[in-house]
Amino acid sequence: MVIVQWLLIAGILASLLLTVFFSTKSRRSKDHRARGLYTARMNICMGIMLVLMSLIQMVMFSGSTVRVIVGSVFLVLGLFNLFAGLRNHTIYGSMKQ
Repeated sequence: MVIVQWLLIAGILASLLLTVFFSTKSRRSKDHRARGLYTARMNICMGIMLVLMSLIQMVMFSGSTVRVIVGSVFLVLGLFNLFAGLRNHTIYGSMKQ
C-alpha cells in the first residue's frame, strides 16, 4: 500500500512539472498551432494529475463523506480536462502549419 501511495505521489509530481512546462511553452509560443498543441498537452497533464489526486483521496484514506465528494469532484474535473486535451490535440495536430 505504501508503494502505491509513493507511485501516485510521483505521478502527481511528474504531471505537475509537465503541466508547468507546457504552460510556459504555450504562453511563449508565437505560432497559433504550436500554442494550441502546448495548451492541449497541458490539459492532458492536468487531467492526469487530477485523476491521480482523486485516486489518492478515494483509495488511500478512510472513506469520509467529504473525502469522497472531493475525490469525485477531482475525478470529474480530471476526466473533463483529459477529454478536452485529447480532443484539442487532435484538432490542432491535424491543422496545417
